[in-house]
Amino acid sequence: MDWDKLRIFHAVADAGSLTHAGETLHLSQSAVSRQIRALEESLNATLFHRHARGLILTEQGELLFDATNSMYRRLDTAEARIRDSKEEAFGDLRVTTTTGFGTLWLAPRLPALYEKYPELNIDLMLEERVLDLPMREADVAIRMKEPSQADLIRRKLMSVRMRLYASPEYLEEHGTPQTMPDISRHRLICQNTSSFQVSAGVSLVDELLTYDVQSLLTVNNYYGVLQAVRNNLGIGVMPDYVTQDFPKLVRVLPDVQSNEVPVFLAYPEELRNSARISAFRDFVMEEIIAYRRKHREEAEA
Repeated sequence: MDWDKLRIFHAVADAGSLTHAGETLHLSQSAVSRQIRALEESLNATLFHRHARGLILTEQGELLFDATNSMYRRLDTAEARIRDSKEEAFGDLRVTTTTGFGTLWLAPRLPALYEKYPELNIDLMLEERVLDLPMREADVAIRMKEPSQADLIRRKLMSVRMRLYASPEYLEEHGTPQTMPDISRHRLICQNTSSFQVSAGVSLVDELLTYDVQSLLTVNNYYGVLQAVRNNLGIGVMPDYVTQDFPKLVRVLPDVQSNEVPVFLAYPEELRNSARISAFRDFVMEEIIAYRRKHREEAEA
């Protein structure tokens, strides 16, 4: 098959429109249409259903689009490996992690990374869904469990626990619970147990809810839980890493916490020699060491 026709087909399938694909490729609509017809004739197959609102791939078109997607991902990987320099880190780096960890721990520390590597461009992808690293949906991931995907280099960064926190203002007005049953007289702020999260967090919230909590606020990420706690709405279930940057929060019921949650950094084996990956990995490890040191000093004080 002719590569130029495949390139045009991929653009049309991605855009769902001859016109939009033509704008992307800097070709006229008629030129794009001719190339698509020629490709269909060479394959003896119809690749698109045409209707008033645009184009929809046929079954044969879906098969070809899967193949061109795979080709483009391989080209992206090759380009990244070619562009990587052993002397300096530059270019685009797609980092995926959870909304809570990304907003509360990672993002506040990125200025130090940019100061060291000003030509590095971070695309921070915050979502609970686990992206497919081998398929290059992202370059590097920080997740709250060990990745199960094959062909990944993985490194444990640290462990966190879910604990209870409140603002001083809330506790002054509503009192500080001394035992677990006292939780029933307070508003609990947490992630909904049906939302995607680590099992340790779910188990702790389930246990707390057995005490007939009088009021409940659920948020689908820990950033939202933190904001609610800081605005004196109640007692929140949050990971312990938030306390370093928000030292005014008061830990409630210090003996109550979840099981340990491991935090892993992972990236594809094929990016082992990537300067961008190495720069990011080393930066995160340095920040983790600093975080642990400060946490230990605070605990000993």
